[in-house]
Amino acid sequence: ILAGVRVATVISVGVATIAAAIGAGGLGTYIFRGLRQNDNGLILAGAIPAALLALAADAGIGLLESRFDVRRRVARGAHIMSAMAWRIAWAALAILIVVGGAFAVWHRAGRADFVVGSKDFTESVILGELLAQALEARGLKVEREFELGGNLTHDSLVAGKIDAYPEYTGTSLMAILKHPPATDARAVYEQVKREYAERFDVEVGPPLGFEDTFAVLVRGDDARRLNLKTVSDAAPHAPEWRAGFGQDFMSRADGYEGFARAYNLRFASRPREMDLSLSYRALAEGQVDIIAGNSTDGLIAKLELVQLEDDRHYFPPYEAVFLLRRDTLERVPQAREAVQKLAGSINTDEMRRLNYEVDGNKRAAADVVREWRLARGF
Repeated sequence: ILAGVRVATVISVGVATIAAAIGAGGLGTYIFRGLRQNDNGLILAGAIPAALLALAADAGIGLLESRFDVRRRVARGAHIMSAMAWRIAWAALAILIVVGGAFAVWHRAGRADFVVGSKDFTESVILGELLAQALEARGLKVEREFELGGNLTHDSLVAGKIDAYPEYTGTSLMAILKHPPATDARAVYEQVKREYAERFDVEVGPPLGFEDTFAVLVRGDDARRLNLKTVSDAAPHAPEWRAGFGQDFMSRADGYEGFARAYNLRFASRPREMDLSLSYRALAEGQVDIIAGNSTDGLIAKLELVQLEDDRHYFPPYEAVFLLRRDTLERVPQAREAVQKLAGSINTDEMRRLNYEVDGNKRAAADVVREWRLARGF
């Protein structure tokens, strides 16, 4: 029985580590952040302690298991379980209960005035940090729930687990509200704002000043050699190409399936699904021939990639905005003031530079945001 418990414990450590992908936090956060930023140091900072924790848990239960050696004790006519082993087990359980209860009380006592969330990519973390610092500058205690995967940010906002997070109008229109794509940026914004208020009691803040659409990217030398300027130019070459797309792009309503139909794309094989941050390197190193990145990513210029024009206007406008719970805004009116002040404050070039500071120069998002706020007088 205890051998099974040992195996289950080690597996639980692994599951708890990868649970960072759905916002559970812990050591897995460093691993996923390292993958996103191509930073081996961060990956090891999460992987090595997780491995040591699993080994320590296994060794600890192994020591307890040695107290229950059935064959040896039966041969000596002893009881299978000694009183000492039971005392150890009950003491360990009591410690876990006390520590867990104390942590729960401490966590509730330290509840923040405002909880800011973000999705699991660099730009979203930067924007979440920007809002968090703006609120802290107004004297609020802010909790950060960053790097939530997929649509978990939306679900967390609606459920009241977070109070705000950065989003894009095109994503809200298609992935959340399930509407077909539209091309008028103002109309999309107004529709999203109206329906979020009616359906989710969520306020859509003013646009931040830039749009982050999907960027269909190829290597610069391929673009020059084949004279590629638009996605339609690239379509005839698709049967000879290997595509690599992020999991989000492969699963979204405004992602791969509709994109492939719009341009009649037929690749040599089904696109490889990979982490978005890894796809840039994979393209630059020749592992794939076309990817869908983010138009504000600083790695595009650094790796000499070329963005192809969406000449059939498949992708809707993706204006960056903050989504905020309306009941929280009534309780914390400073949040609306902070969001209004950030309206129109970031252009595309600035966002691209901020992204590169984190992804390319391996700087902490908090430091990059703090520096930007000081430079801009915030």
